[in-house]
Amino acid sequence: MQNQTVHKNKLSYFFSLLKQSIRGGEHDYTDGSIRVAIVLLAIPMILELSLESVFAVVDMFFVGKLGENAIATVGLTESVITIVYSIGIGLSTAATAMVARRVGEKNNDAAAHAGMQSLILSLLATIVISIAGIIFAPDILKIMGARPDVVKEGAIFTRIMLGGSVAIILLFLINGIFRGAGNAAIAMRSLWLASLMNIILCPLFIYGIGPFAGFGLKGAAIATTIGRSIGVCYQLYHLFKGKSNISLGREHFKIDFPLMQTLIGVAWPATFQFLIASGSWIVLARLVAESGGTAASAGYQVAIRNVVFFILPAWGLSNAAATLVGQNLGAKRPDRAAQSVLLTAKYNAIFMSGVMLLFVLFASPIIHFFTKDPAVQSVGTMSLRIIGAGYIFYGIGMVMMQALNGAGDTRTPTLINLFGFWFFQIPFAWLLVKGFNMGPTGAFISIPVAETVIAIAAWVIFKKGKWKEVKI
Repeated sequence: MQNQTVHKNKLSYFFSLLKQSIRGGEHDYTDGSIRVAIVLLAIPMILELSLESVFAVVDMFFVGKLGENAIATVGLTESVITIVYSIGIGLSTAATAMVARRVGEKNNDAAAHAGMQSLILSLLATIVISIAGIIFAPDILKIMGARPDVVKEGAIFTRIMLGGSVAIILLFLINGIFRGAGNAAIAMRSLWLASLMNIILCPLFIYGIGPFAGFGLKGAAIATTIGRSIGVCYQLYHLFKGKSNISLGREHFKIDFPLMQTLIGVAWPATFQFLIASGSWIVLARLVAESGGTAASAGYQVAIRNVVFFILPAWGLSNAAATLVGQNLGAKRPDRAAQSVLLTAKYNAIFMSGVMLLFVLFASPIIHFFTKDPAVQSVGTMSLRIIGAGYIFYGIGMVMMQALNGAGDTRTPTLINLFGFWFFQIPFAWLLVKGFNMGPTGAFISIPVAETVIAIAAWVIFKKGKWKEVKI
C-alpha cells in the first residue's frame, strides 16, 4: 500500500512538472534539481522540434500524391534549404549561448540586447539568400542532378521556398533567443502555431477546395512559407510585447559593433559547422541520384523525412543541454553544467534506442505510408533500416556537440564535423558507391558509420573539459 502511494505521488509530481513545462514561466536553472531542470526545458524543446519535423513530413505526405517528380523536387530542394537551416541554426546557436550566459549572470537587459543584435545580423543574411534563391532556382536543381522535367516542374517550388528563407531563419533564431533565456514554452508554441497552419494550408493550396483550384506543387511551398511566417509574427509579439523575461525595447535597436563582433565570432563557426553537415547530405543525395536514378532519389528522400522527424525531437533534448551549460557557466557552476550534459545524454540515448528499434523492425510499413510506388518503397525501406541502425550514437553525439555550442565553443564541433563528414563520410561513401559498386546502399551505410565516429570524438573532447574555460 505504501509503495502504491509513493508511486502515485511520483506520477502526480511528474505530471505537475509536465504541465509547468508546457505552461512556461520563470525558473532558475542554475539551482535545485538537475533532473527537474532538464524536464522543464527538454519537454517543450522536444515538442517544439517535433512540430518542426512535422513540416517536412506533412509536405512529403501531400506532395507524395503528386508523383515521382514532385517527390524528387521537394527532396532536392530540402537538401539545398538545409544550407538556409544551417545559417539559421548557426545564428540561433550564438544567440542561445550569449543570452544563456547573460541570464545565468542575472543580467536580463544585456541578454535582450544580445538578442536584438542577433536579429539585425539575421536580417542582413536573409536578403542575400532570398535574392540568390529566386534568381538561380533552376540552376540549383540542375546542380543537384535533377532531370530536365523535374527542373521544369519544380523551379517555382524552389523559388518560393528559398525566397521565403527569412521566415526559416527568423523562426530558428528567435527560438534560440527564447531557449537561451529558458523560455522554452514560448519557442514551442511558435512552432505549434506554424506547423498547425502548414497542416491546414497544405491540402488547400495543393489540391484546392470547392470551386477554387489548387496550385499543385507550388501550393506546398506557399503553404509552408505562410505557416512559418505566422509563427514568426507570434515570436515577435512575445519579444516586444509579451511577458517573457527577455523583452526587447527601443534602446536595444542601436547597433553595438563590439557585441556584433562577438556574436559573429560565435555564429560563423556554428553556421559553418552545420553547413559542413548539411553540405555532406547534399553530396550524398547527389550520389544516390547518380547511382540509382529518380526512384532511388525519391525513396531516399522519403526515408530522410522520417529520419529527420525523429532526429529533431532528440535535438530538442540536446538543446536543453546547451541552455543548461550556458546558464550554469554564467552562474559560475561548471560542474553542474557537466552533470546536466551527462544526464541529458543518458536520456537521449534511451529515446534514440527506441527509435532505432522502430526503424529496423517497421521500416517497410512506415515507407509504404508515404508512397505506393514499388521501386521507391524498396529503396526507402532499405535506406531507413540502414540509417536507423546508428540512432543511439546520433543521440549521444548531438548532446555532446550542443553542450560545446552552449558553452560558446562553436569551433570545436565545427572541426569535428569537418573531419567526420568531409574527410571521412564523403570519401567512404564514394568508395562504397563507386569503388565497390554498391550503388545507393553504399551511401546509406556511410551515414551511421560516420555519425558513430563523430559521437565518439565529441564525447572524448567534452570529457577533457576545456569548454568550461570559454569566455563570451
